[in-house]
Amino acid sequence: MLTTTQGPLWALCAFLAVVSAPLVNAQQLGVPQASVVTLSGEELFTKSAFGQRVLREIEKESALLAEENERIVAELSREERELTDQRATLPAEEFRPLAEAFDLKVQSHREGQRAKLDVLARRSEEAQQTFFEIVRPVLVDLLREFGASVMIERSNVVVSTSDITEAAITRIDAVIGDGSGLQEGKGE
Repeated sequence: MLTTTQGPLWALCAFLAVVSAPLVNAQQLGVPQASVVTLSGEELFTKSAFGQRVLREIEKESALLAEENERIVAELSREERELTDQRATLPAEEFRPLAEAFDLKVQSHREGQRAKLDVLARRSEEAQQTFFEIVRPVLVDLLREFGASVMIERSNVVVSTSDITEAAITRIDAVIGDGSGLQEGKGE
């Protein structure tokens, strides 16, 4: 027979046993427990195989764009020198349309190159968004394994003893690798 004090005490013990059971399982796995863990999203992306692949691709495209820009600048410089030479021999009414056409060509080049740079920047942002959509289930699993209920961006925290960025990178690389297979699968 339960006494008046044994009833609430027993209920509390039963409650604690049910609540702490998942924590005991996680602790048996050797995973430190924390109700809140931190993670660096930037580091997660840039150090993961997926992020490194994307960054290499964008860097390669940026280098090609820089080479193209150098070729166009060299061509425009040559045209500008020719135009400068013509200025001495042509009447102003003949030179003015040539100079205006050259200015339009330079402006068009600048706008075209800026648009290409914007496309690369958008591609990088889209790749990061895709990455975080793909890895969300992996992060949720890690959150559970660490016995945590909240994951906070590390840059928003002054001090943390429960940063899981490295563990997340390792797990994500194991699950999705560099993501190239995932990218190809989307187009099929």
